[in-house]
Amino acid sequence: MIWVGWRQQRTETLLALGILAVLAALLIPTGVQMASAYRHDGLSACLAPSAPEACGQALGSFTSRFEQRSNLIAWFTLVPGLVGVLLAAPFILGLENGTYRLDWTQSITSRRWIAGKLGLAIVVALVTALALILLITWWRTPFVHLQGRMENSAFDSEGIAPFGYILFALGLAAAVGVVWRRAVPALVVGFAGYFAARIFVDTWLRQRLIAPITATWGVRDRGPNLDHAWILSQYPSDKLGHPVSVRFKFCIGSPHCLVQHGAGYTHAVYQPASRFWALQGIETALFCGVALALLAFAAWWAHERTA
Repeated sequence: MIWVGWRQQRTETLLALGILAVLAALLIPTGVQMASAYRHDGLSACLAPSAPEACGQALGSFTSRFEQRSNLIAWFTLVPGLVGVLLAAPFILGLENGTYRLDWTQSITSRRWIAGKLGLAIVVALVTALALILLITWWRTPFVHLQGRMENSAFDSEGIAPFGYILFALGLAAAVGVVWRRAVPALVVGFAGYFAARIFVDTWLRQRLIAPITATWGVRDRGPNLDHAWILSQYPSDKLGHPVSVRFKFCIGSPHCLVQHGAGYTHAVYQPASRFWALQGIETALFCGVALALLAFAAWWAHERTA
């Protein structure tokens, strides 16, 4: 059964490998170039609190040179969704074309057929996600040192979250496919659902998984450490954290003027860099939990409703 399942999953697995190969061909040369520039410019010394004055120019030059490429990484968050729905295709095609009937006459029970199909897809999905994580984490190492990894473009492709994303896409496509019995529409709907879920999490839910920290400090005070933090909002305020009134905006840039008017404070709402793994764990558990429920539904429906 494993050999037969592999042969039926082979095309989709090769497509996943092809996608990884294309990404590697794009990222490895630029990653080597970026790492070399990071070392050559001595940017590691700029991370110290007492960084030389020349660091500002060096950091600006490095960022302007490579930031556009870094921004393209944000689009790679679609890869887990694309690979996930592709890996669900053999399972759905078996139901659509009715080839499962032949399999079930070869001393293969329906439970074993379903477990083999979905189990192999899950294994390939997890291996693909691991390769993607390692590749992008290596590529973004200089930017992690300089900017952290709390922003969405970095958070989505590092840590363990991609495991949850790819399983969610696989489970959603499989669940739609067993009901619809049409592979192409099911894959399209599965990818669209993945995309919508990711937008919802990135723009609204993630910042609420753990209550963000709020802080208000005066212009003469030492504020909280926002280094590499995910800053949700930051603005001039009064000592209670209320935004500066319109009539005080002429003082912005002049701390003495703001203090005179009782508005010399800054208010920030943020997720500190130290919460990266906590947020990763919660979000991964959320996507994996939904994925397991969808896969269980797909297995149950295929077993109970397939004749």
